[in-house]
Amino acid sequence: MSFTDEQLEVARKAFAGPVAFLKSAPKLEHLPDPLVPEVAFAGRSNVGKSSLLNALTNRNGLARTSNTPGRTQELNFFDVGNPLAFRLVDMPGYGFAKAPKDMVRQWRYLVNDFLRGRDVLKRALVLIDSRHGIKEVDRDILGMLDKAAVSYRIVLTKADKVKATDLAAVTAATVEEARKRPAAHPDIITTSSEGGMGIPELRAAVLEAIG
Repeated sequence: MSFTDEQLEVARKAFAGPVAFLKSAPKLEHLPDPLVPEVAFAGRSNVGKSSLLNALTNRNGLARTSNTPGRTQELNFFDVGNPLAFRLVDMPGYGFAKAPKDMVRQWRYLVNDFLRGRDVLKRALVLIDSRHGIKEVDRDILGMLDKAAVSYRIVLTKADKVKATDLAAVTAATVEEARKRPAAHPDIITTSSEGGMGIPELRAAVLEAIG
């Protein structure tokens, strides 16, 4: 699916306005009031989620980038628009090999309960590294989303790090897998935070998700 020039321009304007960090929620009781639609971002710890959020909002320091995978262990909320139009939710990265088991368990509880109980959550964007494709640890989160009946869309990251032929193969395999899953959007978006590839389309996909 491709977006029209008008949709891309509306999305560009939506993200050109105020975007601000609201709060971090280590537990469900710390969630902000569900006032506006939300779109969540999920991905492995080293998938480039912070860089993509920064590119999406055209702000260098909005989401903290870290060389230590798994640093974000809270749900981070960002307000978009003035007046407030919607929120972005940066979910804690998964698949961190060195994390203690109790931390992984807490992560599962927090994310699962958030996915199941957040009425204003319109869609999750699941980030997959173009260099690796969908791994078992990714299938775990896709399964959680399917089970929670949360609509999600797969977004390939770091497309500039892959040869065109390899990217085409990973894209085809990802599309095939997405179309087998009940809660997945059939179309995926390929992005590069550094080069800006797919960023306009990703903005439009966020607006499409919130309706």
